[in-house]
Amino acid sequence: MILTSRALPCITAFVAAVGAAGTAAQTCEVRSGPRPPAVVELYTSEGCSSCPPADRWLSTLKTQDNVLALSFHVNYWNHLGWRDPFATPETTARQYQLKEALRGKHVYTPQVVLNGRDHRDWHGQAASHLSGLPAAAAPALRLSRQGTVVTAQIAATPGTELAGYWAVLQDGLVSKVTRGENAGESLRHDHVVSLYQPVAPWAAGQGGSASLVLPAGSTQRLAFVVTNPGLTQPVQALVLQCPA
Repeated sequence: MILTSRALPCITAFVAAVGAAGTAAQTCEVRSGPRPPAVVELYTSEGCSSCPPADRWLSTLKTQDNVLALSFHVNYWNHLGWRDPFATPETTARQYQLKEALRGKHVYTPQVVLNGRDHRDWHGQAASHLSGLPAAAAPALRLSRQGTVVTAQIAATPGTELAGYWAVLQDGLVSKVTRGENAGESLRHDHVVSLYQPVAPWAAGQGGSASLVLPAGSTQRLAFVVTNPGLTQPVQALVLQCPA
């Protein structure tokens, strides 16, 4: 499906301010390895009849295959009779930002973006065929969680500025659609971005850090993606999932 429209305003980037975590809380962490993952962004909607095959394909991509899969649900098809419960203004605005960066004429679903570039040959493609981000440009990245506070530490790297974003991910979501183009279908989704929060740019040569506060008891997967200052070109990414 294709929608022609003017771009939405850019999202204001910010870093969440957090207090000190309790000393009794246990810490779990993960560090980036020598091979940055492939970053796959799917722009999809439950109001789009051509989207379920792309949703099913994205579910085949796993973090252990050195792929970060992100499902961004958009809201511009909600007027077709079914309101996508996973779509947000923030995830929709991100697709419009990418449209401008890629000099596209319109936004559309399903759209797959691989490592910041439009990727139309995704049908049936295995995770092993998805190229990772260039290692030479990827800064070392560490994610750690203590209690409800998650912190990203990005090492200094040559260059001017970098930025990034947090993505809280949910798997195994199911919707029984009763209206719109997918009426009567039971749709399953993985890698759904339930929270998308940009982080303001920092000087690449000095390194950076960012923190996010999660709801108490949350065991959801969490990703941090390091990008260019415009948030559209990933250079490093990492996923953290702590035990319950």
